[in-house]
Amino acid sequence: MSIWFDVARVATALTVGILLALSYVWGRNYVELRSKHALGLFLFAAFLLLENALALYYYLVDPTLSVWFSSNMSSLAWLAMMSLHVLELVGVAVIAWITYD
Repeated sequence: MSIWFDVARVATALTVGILLALSYVWGRNYVELRSKHALGLFLFAAFLLLENALALYYYLVDPTLSVWFSSNMSSLAWLAMMSLHVLELVGVAVIAWITYD
């Protein structure tokens, strides 16, 4: 396995954790305030959480992915996708920092 695969796996897991926390805060805010803004943030987090949970499933559970990945290590698409997971973690971390500040 490539170090990129492990970095993407960790980044995706951290993103899932942060999105769970943000979903709780934004969902609670919607229940208390009935604001469209809070609802929009909650739905954004929910859809992004679904995407990351699916990616994490493939990174951790699906054995066919690791076999496929190891035989196609130089795939530019995989490297780009894993890089996007890292960048997504940075973006979600900034949103969490702003939310909790």
